[in-house]
Amino acid sequence: MTALVIAAAGPGITLQDSGRNGYLRYGITAAGPMDPLMHATANRAAGNALDATAIEISTGGVTLSAEGGAIGLALIAPGFRVALDGAALPDRTAVTLEAGRTLVVRAGDAGSWGYCAVSGRIAVAPVLGSTATHTRSGLGGLDGRGLSAGDRLPVDETRSGDVASQRLVMPWLDRDPRVIRVVLGPQDDYFAADQIDAFLAGPWTISPRGDRMACFLDGTPLTHAKGHDIVSDGVAMGAIQVPGNGLPIVLMADRQSTGGYPKIATVIGPDLGRLAQVRGGARIAFRQVTVAEAVAARRAERDVLHEPVAREPVVRTDFASDFLLGLNLVGGVADGRA
Repeated sequence: MTALVIAAAGPGITLQDSGRNGYLRYGITAAGPMDPLMHATANRAAGNALDATAIEISTGGVTLSAEGGAIGLALIAPGFRVALDGAALPDRTAVTLEAGRTLVVRAGDAGSWGYCAVSGRIAVAPVLGSTATHTRSGLGGLDGRGLSAGDRLPVDETRSGDVASQRLVMPWLDRDPRVIRVVLGPQDDYFAADQIDAFLAGPWTISPRGDRMACFLDGTPLTHAKGHDIVSDGVAMGAIQVPGNGLPIVLMADRQSTGGYPKIATVIGPDLGRLAQVRGGARIAFRQVTVAEAVAARRAERDVLHEPVAREPVVRTDFASDFLLGLNLVGGVADGRA
């Protein structure tokens, strides 16, 4: 059987589909991708359903090889460094990984998460209808854990595609991470008007303490008008809690199912991935939008995912010095044919 082999993996490399939906009332989190738009785009580029299982890549990096046959991959990891057998590739690329070749993805100058979708199906058994990995509860993915060196991921229905690597063109992923749109509430009445203004004005600094469960913000603490405890209620991805210390916490993919801190606002769905990609130490600000504006943004995101992903040939620029020394690079100039 054809398999994708994990030759090396840093922390935080997991299998994710679109999430384990419908079980929050039982205390089971959805998990799923940190950047839903990028995850769906990778699957779109690979020719899969938008909610198919893909490898989520953290800044810990991953090294992949193929076994038993060639495997077509769509890799989207803006800001990461990508190389096939040592030759640099674009950070948004379609590539056929043939047996004996090695694809390396490492953290670069920007970005926190990338996605690698196979042209086919990663054959792991779903748990409660989903393959999404939630490591805290040990559900989904490969035995409920992160991927590590030596793991083999069986791939069915493989479509290897063109052997030549191609650059994937997807301008909708060129997102400005500095301003994150939010809808106020549902407990914004726990804060006076001046504190709402302070929350929106920011700026807030992304703390390096964040993980798949939450994004922690540093800045001037907010003051509660009605205390910092509520009767626990359900939380969505993007809910922004303000605990007793006044520093907001944005709940992310591996969030708990309920929470007892007031939620001053909620990040809109199309901006969840934008926030997830911001690294620790960077500054962001929030901008209030209406529910109607949030719905319109979601519809626009849905529409773009049905557009074809354009492809361009990869132009090599990293030739080895011994190859260049073997060429007559000035011959045309010397004999007048320049």
